[in-house]
Amino acid sequence: MDFFSDYSFYTLFFLAAFAFIAGFLDAIVGGGGLIQLPALLIQFPQLALPTLFGTNKIAALSGTSIAAVQYAKRIRFNWKVLLSISLFSFLFSFLGARTVSYLDSEALKPLILIILIAIAIYTFIKKDLGNVATKDLSTTKKMIFGAVIGAVIGFYDGFFGPGTGSFFVLAFVVILGFDFLSASAYAKVVNCITNISALLVFISHGNYLLEIAILMAVFNIAGNFLGTKIAFKKGNGFIRIVFLIIVMLMILRYSKEVFWP
Repeated sequence: MDFFSDYSFYTLFFLAAFAFIAGFLDAIVGGGGLIQLPALLIQFPQLALPTLFGTNKIAALSGTSIAAVQYAKRIRFNWKVLLSISLFSFLFSFLGARTVSYLDSEALKPLILIILIAIAIYTFIKKDLGNVATKDLSTTKKMIFGAVIGAVIGFYDGFFGPGTGSFFVLAFVVILGFDFLSASAYAKVVNCITNISALLVFISHGNYLLEIAILMAVFNIAGNFLGTKIAFKKGNGFIRIVFLIIVMLMILRYSKEVFWP
């Protein structure tokens, strides 16, 4: 326990619990950053944001990689499409992480709030959204659209992060026409890539708390493992419901930060 001697039992328990919940949600539909990053901000308000972002990324990558492996065993990927999305996600996540120290992420919050409200309305109205694959795009079109998705959301993930998995899932469902289960599978793999890219920046600058990152990684992995099992058992309808819940929670969070900072 000397490894954690600088932290109280309450702090360690709090972070472990929220890392587990974040991993569970991430495995199903993304949005774990909505849980995990605020937990770090609450416990360590005095630390610089890049340090908390780096710690969060280490834990998130650990859990998401487990979920990605589980999905890869059961979902057939179009590897050309996945490579296109992953490449642009990697590059733009790196750029986003490089700019996090220079730009004010607060300026993004009103725009993100508007986008989230639109996503919630659209998902609620489209009752059959993500139940089955809805588009038969050519591989070339999927690669092009996927590259744009990867660039936009990848930059956001490196720059800010919370909700990245959910944004990927919705983009894959609406733009590429995937069902929710396949979209979640692709999102896990791509999210691993964006996390790795951002971590190259954060780790190179020493922006992480190793002991906290290890603790949260262990519990995030446990949550991801359980969440993946349930996602396959319950299917697309369940994932859609969880997705809506996550989006609503994100709306509440950003509303508070925009109107009552």
